[in-house]
Amino acid sequence: MRDLKSQFLLDPDVHFLNHGSFGAVPRPVFEVWQDWQRRLERQPVALLGRELPGLLRTARERLAQYLIADPDDLLFVPNATLGVNLVARALRLAPGDEVLASNHEYGACDRIWEFVCGASGAHYVRREVPLPATRGTDLVEAFWQGVTPRTRVIFLSHITSPTALRLPVEVICKRARAAGIVTVIDAAHAPGQIALDLTAQDADFVTGNLHKWVMAPKGAAFLHVRRSLQEALDPLVVSWGRLPGGEANLAGRLQWMGTADPSAWLSVPAALDFAEAHDWATVRADCHALLRETLMQIGALTGLPPAYALDADYYAQMGIARLPIACDIDALKARLYDDYRVEVPLIDWAGEKFIRVSIQGYNTAADTTALLAALRTLLPLCLRADAA
Repeated sequence: MRDLKSQFLLDPDVHFLNHGSFGAVPRPVFEVWQDWQRRLERQPVALLGRELPGLLRTARERLAQYLIADPDDLLFVPNATLGVNLVARALRLAPGDEVLASNHEYGACDRIWEFVCGASGAHYVRREVPLPATRGTDLVEAFWQGVTPRTRVIFLSHITSPTALRLPVEVICKRARAAGIVTVIDAAHAPGQIALDLTAQDADFVTGNLHKWVMAPKGAAFLHVRRSLQEALDPLVVSWGRLPGGEANLAGRLQWMGTADPSAWLSVPAALDFAEAHDWATVRADCHALLRETLMQIGALTGLPPAYALDADYYAQMGIARLPIACDIDALKARLYDDYRVEVPLIDWAGEKFIRVSIQGYNTAADTTALLAALRTLLPLCLRADAA
């Protein structure tokens, strides 16, 4: 596995195994980002007032090639949470309607749907998808049992945040389309971690972060909207695009929300170029292999079964391993960082406790070795006394 650590600005004294939370920007992309900011400050009227629509169009075209999509169906947004907000507020739910999700969804998005459903009299239904994960067809059937005649919307993560589980959204979207159910896919963790083909996926709405696994700057994300549904979307902040005389396309109506810094969006092509220049398909495969070995080693250390078959495609560069239920994960997380300089999230989910490990191109076996060594020492010390 190649060592790309020098290409990033991360603290070299920290074993950073938490790329999944906020990402990290490579040095060349960071420099492009700063260049755009300097250009903005040199002549803000020229950039924002005259050049920006064309520049954003070029950036969307580059992103569309990567996602296999039409650039006219893409909109830049600051993050996937805002993308979900745009969609949830546009669907005009009625009393008794149901929005079906899994119990693996990101907490902020759960809150969005709870808020929208509460205001409309609809119901937000979370279908349990149990671990350990089984075959993809079994996952589909386990989820689809939650569909009722009142199901109007299916909301699913492509790769879940708490469990890093890759859900078979392609199959579910196809089945939902046949049933007349709207599909909203939270792809916060998917771009850059797995290959995407939004045209083939055929979801109604897909929103994904670019600041995570694509390695673009913070503030870069996208929303992809089926052409026939674009008129239904209204901006969360009404500005020039929605007024008479504004642009008719998706980005023209929704993207401008007043004066803001567009440099993160304009830097997306640089992030895609960086990955292409470093043969990122190979990097991803190497990262997955190191992650698989790490999850196996954690399982051997704890004696607990894996959350999913480690030889299957349920996970990519981010995965979870079980921790003892008696583990005080707050104390363990603090000790991992304070004593061993290991940055990694510990999660309490569905009555179980997990460690979620992310492996990105800058990670090496030295990082995972440090994690395993720390766990060998700390796990016995972090078992709650009341569990004895």
